[in-house]
Amino acid sequence: MTELEKGPQGRRRGRGARERILSASQQLFRAQGINRTGMDQLCAVAQVSKRTAYQHFTSKDELVAEYLRRFDPDVMPGVFDRTDLTPRERLLAAFDLPESTPLCPYIAAAVELHDPEHPASQYARDYKTALAAKFTETAREAGASDPEQLGEQLALLLDGASARTRVLNRESFSTAAAIAAVLIDNAIPQ
Repeated sequence: MTELEKGPQGRRRGRGARERILSASQQLFRAQGINRTGMDQLCAVAQVSKRTAYQHFTSKDELVAEYLRRFDPDVMPGVFDRTDLTPRERLLAAFDLPESTPLCPYIAAAVELHDPEHPASQYARDYKTALAAKFTETAREAGASDPEQLGEQLALLLDGASARTRVLNRESFSTAAAIAAVLIDNAIPQ
């Protein structure tokens, strides 16, 4: 970065500030949580002043909501949009996650915020509803006898594995995948 691109105190100028703020929020909220991330730290990582941050987001609450809204605009596209897998295989692929998969950001936000009216809480509810709907839609494509029930079961199982991985600090997705296979086998005639 040239000296001309820097503003007061050596901070980067405004171009791309919003994206840098969102990138820093994703990094920090995932690593240390929403409540443990202060705006001073976030601004330092984003290389913006607090004034610039508040010009883009009127409050930390608004920033948290935007972070969640943009975190995963599509529901697991790497799983549900795959055309090389059968619907049954897509259901199972949702549980094929690396050991290092962090806690779902929507669960983390809902737990930390405690306020069901917070905009981020609404995004979390919307995402979790959409996830269950994707499971249900895929279960229907696979020929499940009760796709709504299977969709809810798989969504609950995935969320539980995510939370359990965080709480126990050890991977739970392989166990969840084995349970999912039993649920899928029982729900989808072969």
